[in-house]
Amino acid sequence: MDTNRPGLQLNRRRILMGAALAAVPSALLPDARAGAQAAVDYPSAEWQPAISTNYTASNRPGSYSIDRVIIHITQETYSDTLAIFRNPDRKVSAHYVVRSADGHVAQCVREADVAWHAGNWDYNTRSVGIEHEGWVDQPAYFTNALYEQSAKLTAAICSHYGIPKDRQHIIGHYEVPGSDHSDPGPLWDWVRYIRLVNFA
Repeated sequence: MDTNRPGLQLNRRRILMGAALAAVPSALLPDARAGAQAAVDYPSAEWQPAISTNYTASNRPGSYSIDRVIIHITQETYSDTLAIFRNPDRKVSAHYVVRSADGHVAQCVREADVAWHAGNWDYNTRSVGIEHEGWVDQPAYFTNALYEQSAKLTAAICSHYGIPKDRQHIIGHYEVPGSDHSDPGPLWDWVRYIRLVNFA
C-alpha cells in the first residue's frame, strides 16, 4: 500500500483531527443551543418554539402589516402554556409568554409568522400576541417583574414596527372582535402598563 500519496495522507489527517476533536470535552465546544437562541426577535427572550402546526408561517410585515400588540392572560402556569403551544391537538400559540415570578420572556413564534392567539384571523395577521402567566381573577400573578418586563417587550415591538404606544394599539384579548375571552381581565392595570411601555 502506498501511504505517501497526498490523498491518503489527507484522509489520515482528517481521521486524526476527528479523533482529537472527539476527545475534547463537550464543555469546551460551542453550545448547540446557541444557534436556536439566535432565532429570537427580542434579545432578552429565550427561544421555546411552538410546534409548527400551531401557527402559520409567514413573512410579516411583508405579507401582513403589524399594527397591534394583544395582551393575554394564560389561565395556566408558564410551563403548562409552553407545553400547550407544543401540543398539535391544541391549535394555539402566541409569539411570547411572560413568567409571573421574575418576568422571564419566552419566544414561541417568530414575529414574522402568524401566531394563533386572537381567535380572529385578521387580528392574528396584524398583531403580536403576548401571553402572561396567571389567572384573570388572581392579581397576585401580576407582579412588578411581569409588568416591567412585559412593558419593555411591548415597547420594543412598538418601536420596531412603528406602532403607537397607546390603548388603541395595545389591546386586550377581550377587545378583539368576536372574542369570547375576558383577558387580561378587570384586575389588569392598563394605566400602569401603558405608562411603563412609554417609559421603557
